[in-house]
Amino acid sequence: MESAIFTPCKIGPVELRNRVIRSAAFENMAYGNSPSQDLFNYHTAVAKGGVGMTTVAYAAVNRSGLSFDGQLWMRKEIVPELRKMTDAIHSYGAKVSIQLGHCGNMTHRATCGCTPVGASSGFNLYSPTWARALKKDEILSLVEDFGTAVDLAREAGFDCVEIHCGHGYLISQFLSPYTNRRRDEFGGSLENRMRFMKLVMANVLKHAGSDMGVIAKVNMHDGFKGGMQTEECLEVAKELEKMGVHALVLSAGFVSRAPMEVMRGAMPLKTLAHYMDMKHFWWLKAGLALGGRILIPSVPYKEAYFLDDAKVFRKALKMPLIYVGGMTSKAKMEEVLSEGFTALQVARALVRDTEFVNKLRSGEQECSQCGHSNYCIGRMYTLEMKCHTCVENMPAKLSKEVEKAETQIKKQLGQ
Repeated sequence: MESAIFTPCKIGPVELRNRVIRSAAFENMAYGNSPSQDLFNYHTAVAKGGVGMTTVAYAAVNRSGLSFDGQLWMRKEIVPELRKMTDAIHSYGAKVSIQLGHCGNMTHRATCGCTPVGASSGFNLYSPTWARALKKDEILSLVEDFGTAVDLAREAGFDCVEIHCGHGYLISQFLSPYTNRRRDEFGGSLENRMRFMKLVMANVLKHAGSDMGVIAKVNMHDGFKGGMQTEECLEVAKELEKMGVHALVLSAGFVSRAPMEVMRGAMPLKTLAHYMDMKHFWWLKAGLALGGRILIPSVPYKEAYFLDDAKVFRKALKMPLIYVGGMTSKAKMEEVLSEGFTALQVARALVRDTEFVNKLRSGEQECSQCGHSNYCIGRMYTLEMKCHTCVENMPAKLSKEVEKAETQIKKQLGQ
């Protein structure tokens, strides 16, 4: 009898051949903010490797929403190259989604072309940079940018769009009392803090029409005192369900305050510092050397680490929910699906091996060989996301860091 993992499912009008979705983990392969051969090769390999759908990550709806030089910026001139990629992905039988968002205050003037903007003015220690509060006319203009980005995604051949409403990026900055100190109709009560998100999602649904799937990535909690907690996040999810969003991806964490809540484990600080550009980030490298473990504390890793939280949302909602977080074994994937989740998202296992899904289906593997060192994440902020097993001539200090991290994770997991 076929495992539930490999049965079809639907996200709105879009049918997937199975229930594994490559999550929108940032690839950093859109050099110069445009599609590259590396981006094409990676996502087509994942499609060939058996996923039901792959998600192209973290595309900015306009230039002010860019965090990285290797991040997609949705504009007319990149559509033909994106179309080549989506056509190739479809030729392998997979569907393809694109995550659309805006970084808010998580950027620098040199990257985004202006003073960084956010829900409120203030200093972002994580970037670090000063940001100014968006004016009402700018907020409404951004809402239109999200709609335009959906139109471009359709033209480029994407089946679904995933709107990033979590992790402390712009929509999340409006939702969270930690970053939203506004005194107008976009701040204060949860109803007001949801206003920007609701305007964006209403416009996205309008532009998506009847032929594109619409997914929202949301937080189940921000991961720290003073941020959004489960009760408010549930209200956000219920509002999105009421609006007609086709599915939610359930995540948690806040990049500027609780980054490892998103990914779990430890940030490989030596890897992160090694790949940073000394010319532009000397101050950050110095900060990591002096107090990296304080700035980016570890969070214990376990398989399916968000499952208990996600069950609370599953019980409260009727809409399709997509589980993400620590999906590495066939047995745990089947357990998650048995709890009523429509699909599940996988990232690091597919960075480790793009053939992971096919190997699960054939029985060649029962579990990913990813060791959870998070090397790929430490590298991702400067270079293309890549597993340490794919890197030649890696410095000895980084190899030791990977080995130490993987040994610690094995002990945590009792292996």
